[in-house]
Amino acid sequence: MPYTASDLRKGLKVMFEGQPYVITEYQFTKPGKGQSIYTCRLKHLLTDNTFVKNFRENDVFDKPDLETKTMNFSYADGDVYIFVDENYEQAEIPESVLGQRKFFLVDDIECEVLYLDGKPIDIELPFFIERQVIATEPGAKGNTAAGKVMKPATVDGGYELPVPIFVNEGDWIRIDTRTGEYADRVMGKK
Repeated sequence: MPYTASDLRKGLKVMFEGQPYVITEYQFTKPGKGQSIYTCRLKHLLTDNTFVKNFRENDVFDKPDLETKTMNFSYADGDVYIFVDENYEQAEIPESVLGQRKFFLVDDIECEVLYLDGKPIDIELPFFIERQVIATEPGAKGNTAAGKVMKPATVDGGYELPVPIFVNEGDWIRIDTRTGEYADRVMGKK
């Protein structure tokens, strides 16, 4: 059964003009006269291109043939990343699809692999990962009065991000994989 415009919401995956999209932003408007307007920002599931489109109440959308499988990251082979499920079936995701998320892959990390028409097209990582800081400048004492002072740091795996001034080399930090930003310091882990 296809979706109607009233089914639209953030995070919903739909087929539009024969292509798979996810709705990343959604706004409903009911003018005084006339049909309701559903304004959506659509992100293409294969190319990551986005655009804004208005839909009317009578617009319909097909459901994409999507499936998710829980898989674990196994290894990288050049610019292709290999994921394996419990039955040892493999999925290959190109580096171009992963983007900065490639820095968050550690051996055996559990991910949700998204399939479209039986072909793996994307992954969803856990919301937070823990990585060790391997390089950063030491923080200066007394430099915290101005608020949240940040400095650059590199974590194992090569990812660079700003961290608070109190984070030192050897510390473990939690990173939000959705934004790539520092979340907090992991205490008691060395």
